[in-house]
Amino acid sequence: MNTPLLLLTLCQGLFLTNNVTFIAINGLVGLQLAPYGWMATLPVMGYVVGGALATPLVARTQARFGRKGSFQIGLAVALGSALLAAFAAWTRQFWLLVAATMIAGYYSANGQLYRFAAAELAAPAWREKAVSLVLAGGLLGAIAGPNLAAWTRAVLPVPFVGAYLALAVVAVLAMGVMAFIDFPPAPAKIAGDSAGRPLGQIMRQPVFIVATVGAALGYGVMNLLMAATPLAMQVCGFDFESTALVLQWHVIGMFAPGFFTGHLIKRFGVLPIMGVGVALNVVCVVIALSGVDLHQFLIALFALGVGWNFLFTGSTTLALTAYRPEEKDRAQAAINFCVFATMAFTSFASGALVTTRGWLWLNLGSLPALALVGAALMWLGWRRRAA
Repeated sequence: MNTPLLLLTLCQGLFLTNNVTFIAINGLVGLQLAPYGWMATLPVMGYVVGGALATPLVARTQARFGRKGSFQIGLAVALGSALLAAFAAWTRQFWLLVAATMIAGYYSANGQLYRFAAAELAAPAWREKAVSLVLAGGLLGAIAGPNLAAWTRAVLPVPFVGAYLALAVVAVLAMGVMAFIDFPPAPAKIAGDSAGRPLGQIMRQPVFIVATVGAALGYGVMNLLMAATPLAMQVCGFDFESTALVLQWHVIGMFAPGFFTGHLIKRFGVLPIMGVGVALNVVCVVIALSGVDLHQFLIALFALGVGWNFLFTGSTTLALTAYRPEEKDRAQAAINFCVFATMAFTSFASGALVTTRGWLWLNLGSLPALALVGAALMWLGWRRRAA
């Protein structure tokens, strides 16, 4: 754990503070402001749609300004979008809130690259652990995000305006931390050198396909269930403090394993650990279908978080073997675009399903995606054994 890696871990924690707070409050604010109930999670969807649309732009700014410059631009956008969201909530403008969360998606697209940047701050033999440790920085978000939403939701006359303003302060703090990180310079380009393989050729590799499927569907299932949890718990009569507690333990499950997931991958291999992640997602669905008491929400969401960690850390580690250094900007952008596109769909489906069909069908709807991830892992494992 060198100093730049430690500071990047802190930036990851502040990034997840933003994400978790957005997830905790955007659906509830959307439910207050939306013309129809099924539109409640559109602000959540706007966040991930903005991330998907910003992915190609982020790839260009990464190539043009480098890691540090692009990350600082993302944090500046986070500051502006948080202030715009606060104004939208204060003036009760639903579509302006959706626009603000879409703009914030640019920050999310930048923040999703922190895990790849972590691998560049460590020796090649320690890349898995570097990725895992930086993802573990999300523990800060697990603690700060739900509590920040709970403490600031009523500090001003309009609910949750204070939470958006607090996120603006978080962005300023992250800008200060990022200023002290020095990333390795990009390899110098020599005239006549190849820029690497075409993107289509990179994406046709089995290892790239499975890494992308694991990252996108793992994130999609997690987002489907997590985004709906505040709405489902409100329908079941729980107060916001109970919802914040469940989300807190969910995010602890997402990032606490980061302290040892890298060790597990090096010990047992990446595909078995991703398989355990799929199994934990299934455990989450089984517990969620067993009832709607507080402890069932809490245990299900905690298992969902740990399962996501194993899948996402494994997918990131697997992806590092699918491209060369000169191909990283395009390859990482393609993976993140698939992640954001899947999250955009599940964000909308989450609100629509939980408000029209209920918690039961929402959970059942996640099983086909988990089956597809499991099949992809077995396919790649079979190819490797055959080779």
